[in-house]
Amino acid sequence: MSQSSLSFFERANNWLKNSVSIRLITITILILLLLIPVSMVENVIRERQDRLNQAIEEVSSKWGQSQILTGLVISVPYKTVSKVYETNDETQTGQYKLVETKEFAHFLPNALSIKGTINPEVRYRGIYEVIVYNGKIKWSGQFSKPNFETWKIEDANVIWDEAEVSLGMSDLRSIQKQITLKWQDSVLNFNPGLSNTDVISEGISARLINLNKADPSAPLTFEMEMDFNGSSGLYFTPLGKVTKVELNSPWKTPSFDGAFLPDTRTIDSKGFSASWEVLHLNRPYPQQFKGSNTSINETAFGVNLKVPVDEYQKSTRAAKYAVMFITLTFLIFFFVQILNGVRLHPIQYIIVGLALCIFYTLLIALSEHISFGFSYLIASVTIISLITLYAIGIFKLKRLVVLIMLILILLYLFIFSIIQLEDYALLMGSIGLVIVLGSVMYLSRQVNWYEISKPKQE
Repeated sequence: MSQSSLSFFERANNWLKNSVSIRLITITILILLLLIPVSMVENVIRERQDRLNQAIEEVSSKWGQSQILTGLVISVPYKTVSKVYETNDETQTGQYKLVETKEFAHFLPNALSIKGTINPEVRYRGIYEVIVYNGKIKWSGQFSKPNFETWKIEDANVIWDEAEVSLGMSDLRSIQKQITLKWQDSVLNFNPGLSNTDVISEGISARLINLNKADPSAPLTFEMEMDFNGSSGLYFTPLGKVTKVELNSPWKTPSFDGAFLPDTRTIDSKGFSASWEVLHLNRPYPQQFKGSNTSINETAFGVNLKVPVDEYQKSTRAAKYAVMFITLTFLIFFFVQILNGVRLHPIQYIIVGLALCIFYTLLIALSEHISFGFSYLIASVTIISLITLYAIGIFKLKRLVVLIMLILILLYLFIFSIIQLEDYALLMGSIGLVIVLGSVMYLSRQVNWYEISKPKQE
């Protein structure tokens, strides 16, 4: 039957079935529709990540939170007298009264040495792993006798009997053994609570006896040991005029964090060791001051027991390339049908697209029980097999099916390499897209698009 003898609706139907433009528009719409299941997959990843965070929080709340240790600090109260003028109807009368108040002066150590060991443990909450640790820390150092002459405060106004030394700790529930302080030749027991929160918001303290009788020319030495639990990280504040910290642990993937990085560090198959040396010139607060000082918390430094990139992070990064993956796969099918005269229905594209989306849910489910590499291998082999078997029924040509299978394998290997190369993901992705675009240009260089659009005469 000639084209001229066909009715308007028959000619329109033939044009719709054979038009390349309509096919491309249809594929674009299908890709946009597949963004819905892709977003659902991303929501599933976030939900599983939230469950992991809840498991970590639950275990940490019972075992011990991330610890920030601040100390030691000598706090000595003193009396001040100020004039308070009387007012009458918001007008100052000129009469005043003397009001006595109590304030605190704080003194930091001249030398502070901290040596510790972090022993990590893996705890489980359901299928989730939670990293916790037990820390054993030895403290030593020395103070100078508190001197109020700089502020011209008379000794009679200093309340020496209420002087105390305090240690800040972000989670007191994790202390495992009684902490005693060897102060000069005496032994002091710490008690919970602080007389003031100018420097430390939560911690323990011990009363210093006869501090006013100490020899100003002799250092006030101290030593103590701590045994406590924690999770995730351990941090210190450099309160010493010279602060030295040495840490070691069998944990193999530490992340050094905070205001100062370690001067020396070693990371190998046995774990890590690191050391810091911080001077008082490196921080924004002096060795002695009156009142509160909030900048102390900003100088904390230490180590975070970093978990290697977990399965949810990798799955999230893989899902970010879902649109590109679906587009490239549809592009393969489009060129196969154009170059070989095979006609595909939109439903067939949707089935292939849904198979590509299922890959990510399968990847998440498997990676919660086995390593991410094996999960990716099993999920990719499963989906490639499904699409290849489906393509056999569509194209019925062995060489086309083998070509599609090989291209899908290359695409999955390409995405896997991008996920692994976190620092070079953008570079690898850009190079890969250039190669794909070049391949498309090469394959389509001799395609006569206008000839393809002409309806075939029966």
